[in-house]
Amino acid sequence: MNTLLWVLIGLVAYSAAALYLSQRGLLPESIRIQGPFTTVHTKRGRDLIDWIATPKRFWRAWSNLGVGAALVIMAGMFFFLLVQGIAIARNPPPASSVNQPQNFLVIPGVNDFLPLSVAPEIVFGLLVGLVVHEGGHGILCRVEGIDIESMGVFLFTIIPLGAFVQPDEESQREASRGGRTRMFAAGVTNNFFVTFLAFALLFGPVIASVGVAPGMAVQGAYGGSPAAEAGISQSDRITAIDGVPVGNESSLDSALLASDERTVTVELDRGESAADRETRTVDVERSLVVTGYVEGNPANVSVDGEAKPVTAVNGSPVYTRAGFADVVGEDRFVELEIDGQTETIPVGAYLTQIAEDGPLAASDAPTGPGVIVTAIDGERVVSSRELTRVLDGTEPGETVTVELYHDGEIDTYEVTLGENPQDGSGFLGVNIFPGTSGLLLTDFGTQSYPAGTYLELLGGDGGPDAAALSGAIGDSPLATVYISLVLPLASLVLGIPNFPGFTASVFNFYSIGGPLGFLGTGVFVVANVSFWMAWINLQLGLFNCIPGYPLDGGRILRTSVEAVVSRLPVADRNRVVSTITTGVGVTMLLSLLLLLFGPTLLG
Repeated sequence: MNTLLWVLIGLVAYSAAALYLSQRGLLPESIRIQGPFTTVHTKRGRDLIDWIATPKRFWRAWSNLGVGAALVIMAGMFFFLLVQGIAIARNPPPASSVNQPQNFLVIPGVNDFLPLSVAPEIVFGLLVGLVVHEGGHGILCRVEGIDIESMGVFLFTIIPLGAFVQPDEESQREASRGGRTRMFAAGVTNNFFVTFLAFALLFGPVIASVGVAPGMAVQGAYGGSPAAEAGISQSDRITAIDGVPVGNESSLDSALLASDERTVTVELDRGESAADRETRTVDVERSLVVTGYVEGNPANVSVDGEAKPVTAVNGSPVYTRAGFADVVGEDRFVELEIDGQTETIPVGAYLTQIAEDGPLAASDAPTGPGVIVTAIDGERVVSSRELTRVLDGTEPGETVTVELYHDGEIDTYEVTLGENPQDGSGFLGVNIFPGTSGLLLTDFGTQSYPAGTYLELLGGDGGPDAAALSGAIGDSPLATVYISLVLPLASLVLGIPNFPGFTASVFNFYSIGGPLGFLGTGVFVVANVSFWMAWINLQLGLFNCIPGYPLDGGRILRTSVEAVVSRLPVADRNRVVSTITTGVGVTMLLSLLLLLFGPTLLG
């Protein structure tokens, strides 16, 4: 019996037991149950809210700021959801992980982008967000003279999902329109303020206390690769190859290419903290393997989990990438034997995309799939690394001869290079698959963890490996906030793995110092809490600004429409208000449904 079925059985049993107890009057009046949902009501705490609400002028001014911000965000959310809904209805995107309904829920483990490893921080951030949201409503109720009928918590069975403040309906109706508007806006105002505080803490002393440890951070090793066979695994940090220091992924790659030895000695750092960190060495017996591929590559090779060994090149055994390049030499084609399968393939840098308005396409070169660069200005290109190296030595506006393989033939094209937006060198206007001929060849087999990139994107110093990506995004505070919000979706937006937070498995990749260095690895806990608190509070604030009932945005919309309509010469003002608010609310509901279920049902 699977886990989901057990969960469903548990929900049914809980609901049945709750219904039995409720019908027989065995539950306290403060507990109300509807199916698996439970609310616990209390009148305690109203004195505390009255005390907090004492500086009424301050709270009114605070909430007036929130009303202005909420109105702007409400308009933005309306047009965003409307445009997205229309786009999905006209041209439904294919179903993917990002648009699955469960990924709109802020539940670690259920949402594919919220890892269970930081579930405590996410839950804490969610609870803080809900408490300050409802607390804001409660404080402004008392400021505006609205009685509070009850307060409490909202549970899914026994799991707390949030807090609530229930205003007295009659007292709320008697309050002024402006007072009700401020009360409705108070929750999102507090959420945005918590977001600001959490980001200020994260981008300030927290990130200033974290640095990147020297070495290449290992995210994992491909199954069947030399590194995996030697026991190199996730959380290791490679610091040297044959005594040559390794500072990052680039220096590791250079050290491996510079060595002719089949067996190399690798120095590793292991451990989650400075106290239990150890240095050890392992011998890695290198062999050439395929760990990745492009569909339709010339060798017709696919890789599923385990790396596939390259057993021979032109009939000779080859163990390293340098040895592979030596055997290929100036030949454009080689006989490649992979896992017992032999194919004759062109050797070069495989292009996954050629921009139609780019320099290469402008030379009348083919733009379809399967294009491979084999030489530039007569200089042999065996891999993506060599193509990048050759282009780095060119200038924008320079004309070069590019030799291409396509559809069984090799032709040359005169190309006037554009300017690379990242480093100002010559630019072909193409995307390059990392490897050779659509195959990711390695004689080592580790996957790097982008520790420096994450740190740079969060406003820290990530080192040289992170400079290109962060520079392309920008250095403004708003850009940093935007990047922080999309880091859980980094694989879709930035092309790097989704950010899991500063979990124990990555402690070894960072060093601690700066203003909060005295906390040790506690800095990572503060970083996780501040990151997820900011992320969740901003999501809560934005969601509640959707102008549809029963969200705060829908309630603010109604009071705002009432204020406008009251000044118009119309007979039935209530009907006009209801028509406008209902129309906007239904539009938002349909847009949300299309956003949630459109790609799956219509795609």
